[in-house]
Amino acid sequence: MGVRVLGYLVLLAFFGSCGNGKSKKNDVSPSQDMVKPGIRVENKVSEQKVDVYFGDELFTSYIYPDNIMKPCLWPIVTSEGTEITRKYPLKKVAGERADHPHHIGMWMNYGDVNGIDYWGHSEATPEDRKPFSGVIRHQEVVEADANDSQGTIRVQTNWEAQGRTQIKEDIEFHFMDKGKVRIIDWISTLTAQEDILFKDTKEGMFAIRVSRELELPSDDPLTLTDAHGNPETIKVINNDMVSGDYLSSEGIKGEDVWGTRAKWMKLFGKYKEENVAVVILDHEKNPGYPAYWHARGYGLFAVNPLGQNVFSEGKETMDLRLKKGESVRFAFRTLVCSGDISNEEINVLGKEFSGLY
Repeated sequence: MGVRVLGYLVLLAFFGSCGNGKSKKNDVSPSQDMVKPGIRVENKVSEQKVDVYFGDELFTSYIYPDNIMKPCLWPIVTSEGTEITRKYPLKKVAGERADHPHHIGMWMNYGDVNGIDYWGHSEATPEDRKPFSGVIRHQEVVEADANDSQGTIRVQTNWEAQGRTQIKEDIEFHFMDKGKVRIIDWISTLTAQEDILFKDTKEGMFAIRVSRELELPSDDPLTLTDAHGNPETIKVINNDMVSGDYLSSEGIKGEDVWGTRAKWMKLFGKYKEENVAVVILDHEKNPGYPAYWHARGYGLFAVNPLGQNVFSEGKETMDLRLKKGESVRFAFRTLVCSGDISNEEINVLGKEFSGLY
């Protein structure tokens, strides 16, 4: 029995369990979950995006507007209609954090590529830092298609800085609808256009910036957007709607997961009446597997295979190098769940993922 079939059978058993909350929204029967509407992928060139629909509902969009410094997936929506991704800075909504404007949706980039920072670059980058900041420019949608089992987008991008292309990138996205579990597989192949050093840094690599509700509760002062979308510093924090928590494959919880290795990481919490879980899985063939995690309580949820010197406090070093013309591949799977998902179910989907690509 192949890994794809095995994973599918496990998901059939799982449909009834991913949604154990007390609200009626999370009490969807297995028979309802088995009805899977069609998947549609629509390439909207004039709007600089490719939309992915599960039935008539938008799941996510691959977007590449001129005002962001890398393409990303935004928004990302659960089966119950909850946007798990922060809206800021693309939309200004009262009560959201107004920090790190380079954190948008789901993305992949890195903070030190031959000294160039792709991670931290945004419209807010100071002028004196712009010569040392890179832009990932969308080049072409190679494929935008769907069948009964999944939607697929293939794109090409260039990592550009100081008037040259450092890296050419091919990205494959695969989107699967399993009822309460929605799956995103992101496979990126980076090909060096010059000799490349990915210098160890914590600033990377594959990440999601989640909504306020999925942050971990904290009493630290923070900057939120007010009713008019303007930044406002708050010293007394209201955590009533904040319920996020982390759990790693190694059993580590909360903010202690930062700087630890794990095969996967789960962020879970409650958004209004809906229990939500977001899981990122590392691929067994990725460099540095199992990766270190750059997962923060304020809403940044990231996995970084390349920052070993920082995370190990100098005990390990990767400093990944590519000669001109050489390639490296990174693959990550994300599970977007309405309801919770067990460790066993995550492990099965991780094994399936590493067997597919």
